[in-house]
Amino acid sequence: MLHVVQAANRLQVEGRLRLHRPDRPEPRWPVTASVVVAFVLQLLLPSQLDLRPGYLLPALEVALLIGLSVANPVRIERLSRPIRTMSVGLILLITSANAISAALLVRAIVTNQLHVGARHAPLALLGSGAAIWGTNVIAFALWYWEFDRGGPVHRLQGRSPYPDLLFPQMTSPELTPHGWGPRFVDYLYMSFTNATAFSPTDVMPMARWAKLTMLVQSAVSLAIGALVIARAVNIL
Repeated sequence: MLHVVQAANRLQVEGRLRLHRPDRPEPRWPVTASVVVAFVLQLLLPSQLDLRPGYLLPALEVALLIGLSVANPVRIERLSRPIRTMSVGLILLITSANAISAALLVRAIVTNQLHVGARHAPLALLGSGAAIWGTNVIAFALWYWEFDRGGPVHRLQGRSPYPDLLFPQMTSPELTPHGWGPRFVDYLYMSFTNATAFSPTDVMPMARWAKLTMLVQSAVSLAIGALVIARAVNIL
């Protein structure tokens, strides 16, 4: 019985080593910078593409971001139920606001009710579509980052030996520096490539939630891109 327990512990340790448990907490600033960019992109949208009153969701997002920055100002190393709730709530608000804007944009395209001058209509349409698409990339990157193996703090602690998302470094440990672990920039890159290729590229989804999330992101990106570009070309 003792040999079985020792073997199980050894396999778990080896699994954690293969996943490249990070050797230090992840810095806060890349996540904060990306969320701020999402705020700006949402504020740049025409008034007909945001939820009324327009200040409500951005105000809630800023409040949650400030709370998270106070809890982990420099590096993300503290985790509690309130912190996790605030983090998920912030991502949910960004995603919801962007989903509403995307739905309003699709309706405006289908019903031909995008209220801009004829001269600037193509640029306004492409600009709105690019802002929604960019926010979509950031929002899904946040979802992947927050839930892959339980989030950044759980990844730091090495609680899960099984990957939800399989990065190339995990399959080539001999080419990966010691102490490497996926950080937000890796998830942002993954989200961008999934949104442009409409399929996984070098990061493979292993968990079912990851597969379904990538499926939804690809479908949204494809729909926005096809409708916006087709309508802009038609106007031109």
